[in-house]
Amino acid sequence: MSERTIPDATSFWELVERRAALSPDQRFVFDDKGRSLTFQEFRDTAERVAAGLYAMGISENTPVSWQLPTQMNTVLLSVALSRLGAVQNPIIHLYRGRELSFAIRQTGARFLAIPGELRGFDFVQLAKDACEGLPEPPELLITADGLPEGDPATLPAPPSYEPGAAPVRWIYYTSGSTADPKGVQHTDQTLLAGGWGLAVALDPAPDDVGSIAFPYAHIGGPDYLVMTLTYGFAVALIEQFVPAETIPFLASVGCTISGGGAAFYTMLLAEQRKQPGRPILPKLRMLSGGGGPKPPELHYDVQREMGGRGCVHGYGMTEVPMITQGSPHDTDEQLANTDGKPIVGIQLRLVDGEVRLKGPMVFKGYTDPDLDKDAFDEDGWFRTGDLGVLREDGHLSLTGRLKDIIIRKGENISAKEIEDLLYTHPKVAEVAVIGLPDRERGERVCAVVQLAGDDELTLPEVVEFAKGKGLMMQKIPEQLELVAEFPRGGTGKINKRALQDDLKSKPWP
Repeated sequence: MSERTIPDATSFWELVERRAALSPDQRFVFDDKGRSLTFQEFRDTAERVAAGLYAMGISENTPVSWQLPTQMNTVLLSVALSRLGAVQNPIIHLYRGRELSFAIRQTGARFLAIPGELRGFDFVQLAKDACEGLPEPPELLITADGLPEGDPATLPAPPSYEPGAAPVRWIYYTSGSTADPKGVQHTDQTLLAGGWGLAVALDPAPDDVGSIAFPYAHIGGPDYLVMTLTYGFAVALIEQFVPAETIPFLASVGCTISGGGAAFYTMLLAEQRKQPGRPILPKLRMLSGGGGPKPPELHYDVQREMGGRGCVHGYGMTEVPMITQGSPHDTDEQLANTDGKPIVGIQLRLVDGEVRLKGPMVFKGYTDPDLDKDAFDEDGWFRTGDLGVLREDGHLSLTGRLKDIIIRKGENISAKEIEDLLYTHPKVAEVAVIGLPDRERGERVCAVVQLAGDDELTLPEVVEFAKGKGLMMQKIPEQLELVAEFPRGGTGKINKRALQDDLKSKPWP
């Protein structure tokens, strides 16, 4: 059994080297294309890639953007950039010209890594369009052609950082449909602190087999990598989650930890329901993820129908990779109704119900410092914009967002409360509750539903169901919209703003 690494590593590269020394011959990352690397092989390959990048002109502080899917080369490139101390800007490969152009311009990227053509989409043309008009466009590195490699003997020593004093080396962008994206600045150490908190909470074993089926360019990518390096277990890289292909692959490799968020839980559960009584992932211990709210009933559905501990859910955001995290050692009630306990090292307090944070995993401010004024309070606590209740058992239950409150006739209504209730309706596979402008009410409550089967669902049915569950009249939906699928962001989270924009103009009695 491999040892757990010491949590005082000050850089990603230091963590990679520690794990390679502890578990050199143990499998680390692998994919469904047959490629597999042990911890030692990964360390050596990443250093050769770092040497190749160094020969191209990438060194400490060089700004490098990369827009890549979850692939072996993506993880190798990212760790190689950390070895050099470059400033990397991961961009989810599902984003398009607006986000890419903004990030390249604001970071001053000198290099841009892209996959070339991927599933019929031309990333080279996207990059050219995004860089149009730049006096010095970044040099393109097309990973489909392979990563550059060189002699590690040509490399300078790895950058070393004092504890708590690492410089900004990661810039992530949050994406909105109207405002400009916000550049979120992280150090190796803020990301290490978040990943360490995830690892301690989930308490994996060296013989676990995890999976990264979400975009590795998401803030959850390094979170998960830190956990695997800390506890020394293997992880499958999934470029695209296609149930008919992905699930048999995960089953064949003995996947024990899967998920990524509520959208993944729902998709996996839908596949399991096609073959009740025969587990699609026979060795599954838990589904784990974050990135958005989880209906309480979903935990019990997954546990009953898929097995294992059910949904071991967490709470984080681009600015703070991990905030709270459930544990397989929690009770079912805690797993169903909370988002876990605050992770190791974080300070959490509620101010008028809003979650505010301090700790080594909190980001180092936005690339636009003017945005920091509203992001932090006068005492330096980060304002999440999320509303929650801290229970006596130390677990946090999120109740909604300051901006996800529907104000109907002057009364604040939590969208999440209604969503959690409607999810328990047998005809509902997934639901989003939004507020729509209304001349009489200010806002009216609209439930947007994806059906679980072929049976229709009507608004009177929803109203009667909500009444039967004891929901107060002011909160009962006045509009029902059925969708074949939800608009989603790059991590699978439902894009409520897109729903609102689409439905605002729709005639309503």
